[in-house]
Amino acid sequence: MSDSDMKVSIFKGGVHPAHSKRTTESVAITKFSPPQKAVIPLQQHIGAPCEAKVKAGDKVKIGQKIGDSESFVSVPIHASISGEVESVGPYNHPLGKQVEAVTIASDGADSWHDDIKPLGELEDLSPEKLREIIREAGIVGMGGATFPAHVKLKPPEEKPIDTVIINGAECEPYLTGDHRLMVERPEDIIYGLKIMMKALEAENGVIGIEKNKPDAIKTMQELVKDETHIKVAPLPTKYPQGAEKMLIYSITKREVPSGGLPLDVGVVNHNVGTAIAMTEALREGKPLVERVLTVTGSGIKQPANLKIRIGTLVKDVLEVQGWHEETTRKLIIGGPMMGLSQTSVDVPVIRGTSGILALTDEEVNLGESVDCINCGKCVDVCPVYLVPTFIAKAADRQMVERAERFNALDCIECGCCAFGCPAGIPLTLKIREAKAQINEKRKS
Repeated sequence: MSDSDMKVSIFKGGVHPAHSKRTTESVAITKFSPPQKAVIPLQQHIGAPCEAKVKAGDKVKIGQKIGDSESFVSVPIHASISGEVESVGPYNHPLGKQVEAVTIASDGADSWHDDIKPLGELEDLSPEKLREIIREAGIVGMGGATFPAHVKLKPPEEKPIDTVIINGAECEPYLTGDHRLMVERPEDIIYGLKIMMKALEAENGVIGIEKNKPDAIKTMQELVKDETHIKVAPLPTKYPQGAEKMLIYSITKREVPSGGLPLDVGVVNHNVGTAIAMTEALREGKPLVERVLTVTGSGIKQPANLKIRIGTLVKDVLEVQGWHEETTRKLIIGGPMMGLSQTSVDVPVIRGTSGILALTDEEVNLGESVDCINCGKCVDVCPVYLVPTFIAKAADRQMVERAERFNALDCIECGCCAFGCPAGIPLTLKIREAKAQINEKRKS
């Protein structure tokens, strides 16, 4: 089957927010200068946090392991600059809490650790060795979920994987970093896909790209035209096309069951940035110490796609790119639909930071909410078949069992319900509260 013949399906629900990508979609990725101080949290992934492997006064180099965990669902943390460890202790995190972090003062040398070197050729490495390399490189899902990549590459034996999907949808408004990576580094994405396919012993690879990125589609199709088992799937432009359940259905027509995972239907998803990180880990021995993100919004003087070191403080990025603090109504880490509003700029860029948005009054709807008018629009747009208002009311009344019966944990927090609510009810926030209540109950 050729790329042009590939049939895709359209998932139920979803919304069509303004793309707001024009400012940066044609802007090439530039390197942001290494920071004078890097604050590197020891919790940057789903799973067990790391324990510090360094202490104040230690000298470190780029790529040196500074944190690790014995847990399988975890990955190590590495120094992103060379210098001296100033402290190990609590620091602000984009999730709105304080976590243990290693603060490093730069020595100005920007020198890499001696152990950073190529690790071999793909054809010579076993699936087990590939997973080990990916784990030791600290690679996580770069789309924002930050799930340890090596865990996805080791499914249970009774659940074989036949298809690996690379998520190039980038359906969140404003964000364009993945788009630029597909245009500027397509070969590295293909190589990363092949690493995943070998690690999983999967026969098929598919790169899913929304149709509003025709240059990326054309570039990728040209590269894979002679590949027997790798195809490009141009996807309808609809949010949240990049959510893994929606992506899997669009490309394969397989439905991930309630409470299930992609591996239940023989599929593994990974982001384009994750694919590149795997390529760099294998070809250069480079751990995950930097990422590409988009800095934009009407509150930014110089919007850009930046390749930036993990641990760089958001306030330093804003200063360089020109932040109009006085006109910024909302500062968001990530995208406007699923990202998190920040109350402080004294937080670091972490592995899951896909964007820094400074939005003004014209870009933010801050109207007051009113009581639900029972219009049912939130039900129509929910891509996972939930009734968001029922879950929100259960959360308000702390009716945990009822929220659980309404399948609150199936919510992917895409924000479609809140986006489409004419009453202005913060449904996504309320569902997050319900999920937290359920998880807290399960722990007790």
